[in-house]
Amino acid sequence: MTIEKDFWKNKTLQEMSSEEWEALCDGCGICCMYKIEDADTGDIVLTSVACRFLDLESITCQLYDKRFSAMPTCIKLTPSKVERLEWLPNTCAYRLVLQGKPLPKWHQLMSGNANTVHEAGISVRGKVLSESDVNLNDLEDFVVEDVTSIQEENKKR
Repeated sequence: MTIEKDFWKNKTLQEMSSEEWEALCDGCGICCMYKIEDADTGDIVLTSVACRFLDLESITCQLYDKRFSAMPTCIKLTPSKVERLEWLPNTCAYRLVLQGKPLPKWHQLMSGNANTVHEAGISVRGKVLSESDVNLNDLEDFVVEDVTSIQEENKKR
């Protein structure tokens, strides 16, 4: 199946084919970061720790097709989850389309280059640690305000 040009301008998230849905992902890697939920408030905070299957250079999943069986906590984004997940960044293409906003110039569908998300500093490249390198019992020590603060937090460690 071929993807029509500018499909995100003419379709809702629910109307997109699986190929279009996948193409819309900006490749930032934020979905692959560990999150902690406050048991009392239900608030979710990001950590600077990424799934062990995230290639920290390319910011792609090394087991993408098997990710849900390999990592049962892996999040499968759906249109309804995009509406509810407050930790998704304002730059997330799924969120932008849901809100009827344009994609940023650095998005691969706009630039034609998958690296522009990294060049723009939007991705987690160079900002996260692999879960293999930390004690997951200490995740609270890796809480970050947002993705832009991750690199600064890791420099302090």
